[in-house]
Amino acid sequence: MVDKNVLEDLAPRFTIGVLSRKTGCNIETIRYYEKAGVLPHPARSGGGHRLDGSGHLSRLAFVMKARSLGFSVSDVKALLLLVDERDRPCAEVRNVAATRLKDVKAKLADLRVMAAVLNEMVTSCEKEESIECPLIERMFKEPSSI
Repeated sequence: MVDKNVLEDLAPRFTIGVLSRKTGCNIETIRYYEKAGVLPHPARSGGGHRLDGSGHLSRLAFVMKARSLGFSVSDVKALLLLVDERDRPCAEVRNVAATRLKDVKAKLADLRVMAAVLNEMVTSCEKEESIECPLIERMFKEPSSI
């Protein structure tokens, strides 16, 4: 059996700049994810330079996909914990995703209401040629509602 540490030593290593280019993730964002505990800190060369490996690349790709789906950093950490602890049931991942889906649906409902109100306001503005804009007036008169 091959020692895991030997395999890690043979793994390709690259700098944070290469990791950034390969993933499209900003260097400062990569550092932020490390500080937040989402990405592990990479090995360092004798000169102190970062040596990210393929594990960092795949984990960062996972993080970026999760973030693009709107998962918070804490949600991503929870998902990665489930990845790292393979004996945990898939239902836990589904629960995290279901919560996110519920949030997205609520935001969509809010956006639909906002779009309807804005549409009504824009339409009322198109009909008026007066000096006083009905859109502006409505926003001053209705501070608590959309």
